[in-house]
Amino acid sequence: MDELYWFVERKAKTKTRDNVYIMTMISPEPRQIQAFCVARDKCAWRIQEIVDNAPKAEKYCTDGYLGYIDVVYPGKHIRNVRNKNDTFTVEGVNADLRHYIPILRRRSRCFPRKLETLRAVLEVFADAYNRFGAAKAKYRLGRDPNSRELPFSVLDFL
Repeated sequence: MDELYWFVERKAKTKTRDNVYIMTMISPEPRQIQAFCVARDKCAWRIQEIVDNAPKAEKYCTDGYLGYIDVVYPGKHIRNVRNKNDTFTVEGVNADLRHYIPILRRRSRCFPRKLETLRAVLEVFADAYNRFGAAKAKYRLGRDPNSRELPFSVLDFL
């Protein structure tokens, strides 16, 4: 599990923007978005909702954010404070979110005007990303596991 933040609405330079948090739960094999939440805060009860609504897992890996401590996990909780050994997959998916979704890229060019818009965009992307992850896992069966070559990309599933 991990979170990233962004902004909603354009405000004057003299005003501060409010953060919007995108919290994601990822399964490493196949690499899919199991659950996500878009909210103006990242409190423990929101994280608990994500855990409760996602498929159960043997272990839950998080970073050093203190909100993850107050959550009850059905499996083992691994909190990585100093390294990213167990959270590099979710960090990569967050990078994919910023890469493929224009409203998460450049603040000056694109931004969602409403929280609902950001949720809807993430819903569509998560569906396409999960179909891509399943197709990638199926394609790699019986092939060299170290090969990075694929005849399709996530854009083919949008």
